[in-house]
Amino acid sequence: MNTIFSAIMTYNFLSRALVVGLMISLCAALLGVVLVLKRYSMIGDGLSHISFGALAFAAVMGYAPLKVAIPVVAVAAVLLLRLGGKKIKGDSLIAIISAGALAIGITLISYSGSSADMNSYLIGSLYAVKSSDMTLAIVLCSVVLAVFVLMYNRIFATTFDEDFSKATGVKPGMYNTVIAVLTAVTVVIGMRLMGSLLISALIVFPALSSMRIFKSFFAVTLSSVVISVVSFITGFCLTIILDGIPTGACITLVNLLIFVLFSLVEQARK
Repeated sequence: MNTIFSAIMTYNFLSRALVVGLMISLCAALLGVVLVLKRYSMIGDGLSHISFGALAFAAVMGYAPLKVAIPVVAVAAVLLLRLGGKKIKGDSLIAIISAGALAIGITLISYSGSSADMNSYLIGSLYAVKSSDMTLAIVLCSVVLAVFVLMYNRIFATTFDEDFSKATGVKPGMYNTVIAVLTAVTVVIGMRLMGSLLISALIVFPALSSMRIFKSFFAVTLSSVVISVVSFITGFCLTIILDGIPTGACITLVNLLIFVLFSLVEQARK
């Protein structure tokens, strides 16, 4: 443990990755509860693929990656939440858009012969996190916490019954848009650390694990935050100890283990 602490204090890239990871884990856990309950658990996976396509385009054209990816993914997130279920079912729409975006990204990189290292966006890397990411992650986390604290009751109503929330004067469309945009920013920033292939794990696993044991919205939300943070810290430490294994893989495996344990506890209760 002392070795891990010394490494974090010695290397700036580790301390940056730790801060960004904690902020993103917290955001993903809070947003994940809403998305899973609304049956959009795979939106993180879809948005990460869209983000990969946007980042590939930015790399090929020489643009700033985040300035391209964040608005593109934010628009895609809003469209997925608003259009899903109208003409095409939500999960099908996510599959179509995400597969298409990933294919476009890979094609752009291959065809252009760009020297951009996109591996860090695919599987994640501790080295990919920058100081600007840390600042943005802290701001994002502050906004997400403020939204959930100040608008908790309205988010609760919108999550479970949009028709009822409309009857009480709440505008579900506005809150869905807020959740979509915050999810988009979370995915784009988290991709550097987790990779586009595994970022959805941060959104899905904590909420699903919590739902194995807890039944109230508040308990599930609180438990998801704890699980997400614990999983990240454990996976982060394992990455340092087992040098060479990507952070995203370690964090996802810890989340998977917790999900299995919570599922066993649920079965034991029956």
